[in-house]
Amino acid sequence: MYVCVCNGYTDKEIKTAVRENGVQTAEEAYLSLGNGFCCGTCADCANDIVSSELPFQRVLAAE
Repeated sequence: MYVCVCNGYTDKEIKTAVRENGVQTAEEAYLSLGNGFCCGTCADCANDIVSSELPFQRVLAAE
């Protein structure tokens, strides 16, 4: 489902950003996808998605 109409981000893209890119916030997820928030209407939904995905986040090895 589309979460952000302004940027065209889906819940799947946000979940992938959390699980594979190690982001911790919706803002970080959006920036990793290419843009930050525009109008902000999606912020609550995006934050909920990020929070629900954090337990499934891959642990990134220290470099």
